[in-house]
Amino acid sequence: MSQDFWLQNYDAACRLAQEIAENIHERNRQQRTGGNPAKLNMTLRASLQKLKQNIAQLRETLNRAAAQRQIMQAEADRRQNLVDDLATRETRLNASFKGDITEAEPSRSSLMTGGYGSGPAVNPWLVNEPEETRGLGFGEIKQQQQQIIEAQDAGLDALAAVISRQKQMGQDIGNELDEQNDFICKSLFLADITHLPCAY
Repeated sequence: MSQDFWLQNYDAACRLAQEIAENIHERNRQQRTGGNPAKLNMTLRASLQKLKQNIAQLRETLNRAAAQRQIMQAEADRRQNLVDDLATRETRLNASFKGDITEAEPSRSSLMTGGYGSGPAVNPWLVNEPEETRGLGFGEIKQQQQQIIEAQDAGLDALAAVISRQKQMGQDIGNELDEQNDFICKSLFLADITHLPCAY
């Protein structure tokens, strides 16, 4: 079974968003300490543009996969939630980059977890995620999807076997009808020749 490139691309987009958040934090630190963040600003603009394109590509490939029924509806909904959360994160990162959001010196750990308060850290990528995948890494989600696909394949194999048996039964019935029809035709022909009434 081929790898799920959508999940790989989503994982890469998440890492890019995290990298952008860290670069914004570093840019803000340089501004406060009198440094020159021009190079970081150029990098951030390019990264934000790339993140926006990645999200658009994730949406497009997800919509295509859902339309062609390459994934189950529940999985399509789960992935749609993930993309929506990522898009929200991208909007916040853009606002933070432009200075529309004032951040009170977030710690590196809060940047890594997406938390802004002193409460327990919450991973922003897990918002609205189903219980069965909550807390799972990329490899574990991929393995879970592999198991689901294998179960679907097994069901399709069983269905194919049933259809094959029904096809064989249909062919046997058709052959039997041909033989009976041939027998009836011969009987009628013999009855015609001997001028005997045909018994029905």
